[in-house]
Amino acid sequence: MATIPRDCLNYPPDDYRSPPFPSLCWPPQNPYCSLYTVWDSWKFTLLWTLILFALFHMGSTGIALSMQIGKPRSAWKYLWIVPIVYAVVAGAEALFTGTIVGLVLGAVYISGCYEMPTWIPFIWGWINVIVLIVSSFTMQGGL
Repeated sequence: MATIPRDCLNYPPDDYRSPPFPSLCWPPQNPYCSLYTVWDSWKFTLLWTLILFALFHMGSTGIALSMQIGKPRSAWKYLWIVPIVYAVVAGAEALFTGTIVGLVLGAVYISGCYEMPTWIPFIWGWINVIVLIVSSFTMQGGL
């Protein structure tokens, strides 16, 4: 029969409280700034992914709208829909991606009884954005 490692006996610590959302601090400096539950890792990863996807999609909306400068007025008739469509697409993509990555991150860290620094979901939010950008290019034998 397998025994529980000594490190996992007090996992998470008894005095654990979930840190407030944008807590980007490092555990050696602040011991109350780590994530121990799947719920917390999912929440932080999802929120960072939503924020970063929204920023990048709104940036691309700005570029799409600026490409219409100098066109006749009739071309601007339905352009107010573009930011709404981009926001909905960004939300759907971020919800799907942030949920999958957040749950996998939480499961990996909990299975090893590790504490997750709050920087890890932030970094994975950026990785999600980079994968989205790279996969948007057409390439031979691409993703």
